Amino acid sequence: MFAGYAYLAIAIVGEVCATAALKAAAEFTNPVPSAIVVVGYATALFFLSLTLRSVPVGIAYAIWAGAGTALIALSGYILYGQALDVPAVLGMCLIVLGVAIINGSSSTVSH
Repeated sequence: MFAGYAYLAIAIVGEVCATAALKAAAEFTNPVPSAIVVVGYATALFFLSLTLRSVPVGIAYAIWAGAGTALIALSGYILYGQALDVPAVLGMCLIVLGVAIINGSSSTVSH
């Protein structure tokens, strides 16, 4: 089970890197960020597929979506100066809390 979550972490990092580079890729006219997008999404999907060997798809997707949303918002703030207002931060905290509740007490998660 640990390997599944390690694969999921790699998948999330790949997706976040790819999505963060997407703006800089400028509609795939900038080669280096474009390559990061392609490699990042390919890495993300490959490692997500490995994750699904041991982590239920609904749980994997909930973690992927929650962590990805929060990390992309943080990346946008750091890389592009995009504002994070209180409702956005509160909403992301609720997503993370929801994922924690699912992982901590749902019977859909194999412990």
